[in-house]
This record gives sequence, C-alpha cells and structure tokens, in this order.
Amino acid sequence: MDIRLLHPSDIPHVQQTNITNLPENYFCKYYLYHALSWPQLSYVAVDVSRPKKTLYDAPKIVGYVLAKMEEDPADGIQHGHITSLSVMRTHRRLGLAEKLMRQSQKAMYETYNGVYVSLHVRVSNVAALALYKDTLGFKVIGTEAKYYADGEDAFSMRMDLEHLKQEALDEESDEEDSLGKDEGAAVGSEGAGEEEVKKDSGEPKRKVKVGRQLGVGELVERNESAR
Repeated sequence: MDIRLLHPSDIPHVQQTNITNLPENYFCKYYLYHALSWPQLSYVAVDVSRPKKTLYDAPKIVGYVLAKMEEDPADGIQHGHITSLSVMRTHRRLGLAEKLMRQSQKAMYETYNGVYVSLHVRVSNVAALALYKDTLGFKVIGTEAKYYADGEDAFSMRMDLEHLKQEALDEESDEEDSLGKDEGAAVGSEGAGEEEVKKDSGEPKRKVKVGRQLGVGELVERNESAR
C-alpha cells in the first residue's frame, strides 16, 4: 500500500471513493481547489498489490484525506482543517485512515506552522469517533446543531499539533548526535593491541615473491627457459 500526495489526476477516483462511502459529496472543482491551494496537505492511499497492465491504467485509490488551512480563522490562530476522510470498505482495518491523517497533520505543522487541526464528524458515526478520539487524540469541543444537509448534528473536534514540535526537536537532536561519530574500527597499528605492536616490532621483516606479483618480463623469461 502506498500513501502519497493527491495529484489533480487522482480527483475523479477520489470523488468515486467519496460517493461510494459518504453522504457528503463534492464537485470535482472543490477537490481541485484543495489540491492547488494546499498541495502538501491532501493524500491518497493507493493499492499497488496488483501491477499495472499498461502505462495508461489508473491507480487503484482506496482511501484519501482532503485537507486545507483555514484562510480566515475566527480565533486568529493558524490551523488546519480536515474536510473529508474516507477508506473503501474492502481496505479498512489496515490502519490507512490513521496513516492518512497523521501524514496530513505533519504537513500542516511543517509547511504552514499549524497550531492545531480541526474537523467535524456526525454524532452517529461511532467508528469515526473512535478513530479521532481514541487513536489520534482529538477532543470534542462542541456540538453544531443540524450541521449536515440531512439535519444531523456534528461534533466539532480539535487536536493540538504541539507534539509534532517535540518530535521534530528529538529528530534534530538524534541527527546532531550522529554527526562526527566514527563508526568504523581502527586499522593497522591503531587497531592492534599494545602486545601485538610490540610483537610485530621485534621480528625482522622479509620480502617474499608471490607468483601473482611477478612482473610480465620475468614470466616471459621463465616460459622461454622452459622450452
């Protein structure tokens, strides 16, 4: 399974995944708006278990996350928003939704310095609530009445991205610690023990000719003398 950035050419397949799984559907231009405005934030899960038969075969997209940065946040704080998340039923329970979400959240922090990420979820969507609350660490901050077109309420959820800052600092620290370290072992007299150095220094050294090291001329003379 491959998790990669959403390409504009993926949009028809992403839209099909959305229509198949969710009641909230969007026009293609809405997906394109996200892909062009915030190209680092939306990702797709591609099933690569079956190789393409031709170069023109479309990728088998089995999941996606559509995300953006709030352009005019009411609280004045730079933050991201998850517009839509979906995984095909045939590919659920593989951790794809979590991987898509974490990848998008990381991009929000690293690219746009997002402080937190928000989303809305139906109050009846038990599986999504478990993912957001138990797995990812989102918290419910309120309820918006009749948020969806069919009149269902939505939980407004939020997760701080401060932990990504600490993870980035830890990675930088590990890289700095690894710089300047000589991972190879010493060779020659540097690598030999003190007793080995003394032993080697006390013995006379002699030059020994080996057949493979004989010069070409010497080999030719030997061949002629043998005739």
